[in-house]
Amino acid sequence: MVNRLFINLPLLLLLVGAIGIQNSSAQQAVRVKWIGIEEAFTLNKTQPRKIFIDVYTDWCGWCKKMDENTFSNPVIASSLASRFHAVKFNAEGREEITYKGQVFKNKGQGQRTPHDFAVALLQGRLSYPSIVFMDEDNNLITFIAGYLTPEQLEPILAFIESNAYKTQKWEDFRAKFVSKLNAASH
Repeated sequence: MVNRLFINLPLLLLLVGAIGIQNSSAQQAVRVKWIGIEEAFTLNKTQPRKIFIDVYTDWCGWCKKMDENTFSNPVIASSLASRFHAVKFNAEGREEITYKGQVFKNKGQGQRTPHDFAVALLQGRLSYPSIVFMDEDNNLITFIAGYLTPEQLEPILAFIESNAYKTQKWEDFRAKFVSKLNAASH
């Protein structure tokens, strides 16, 4: 019996290793590849998609919670990765952004000074986290302030991505929406 254990031990280790690699690959497959806003604008010239912008700050606890709980959800991550140009935008960042011929900067001297582009995107209503949606021509569709769970964000992504926002009321779309979240957890 002892000899059989040693004979099968290498096979067992090989199987455990293969399962670990498979699980690791599956987890990597659903990660969101976050890009900068200028890159999203450039990509839209050759690969048009709607733009999803996560407007955050370094000090925002709810922003970090959204990263951990919402953007890491496989259904949400898959939707963002396959249907949107997913952008992380630090609302207090210092980089210059050129949008539709206008240069936006953070002109502040102190800490927690908002970037002019964040002010423009959120129409002066600075709240973090916020999510901004732009169309394939880089025009603002809408923005939503506050923390969103995967269950809250999933139908919003579908509403925007499918262009239903152009022809339907949110309430009608939401009433008919079928979530993939429950199917993904089984």
